Amino acid sequence: MDAARIGTLIGRLFRVSYTVEDTWLLLKRHGWSWQQPCRRAIERDDEAVELWKKEV
Repeated sequence: MDAARIGTLIGRLFRVSYTVEDTWLLLKRHGWSWQQPCRRAIERDDEAVELWKKEV
């Protein structure tokens, strides 16, 4: 999650301006958290992912 990009989107949609810190506080107030997966999924098929990237 990139708070600056989200702040820009909020500005475009609602015509308000937030700093990166204010954007993060707003998201946090609504239950968002900074989460990253700790590991890759066991079911991940790297070959299928590469094929999909080439097709798309």
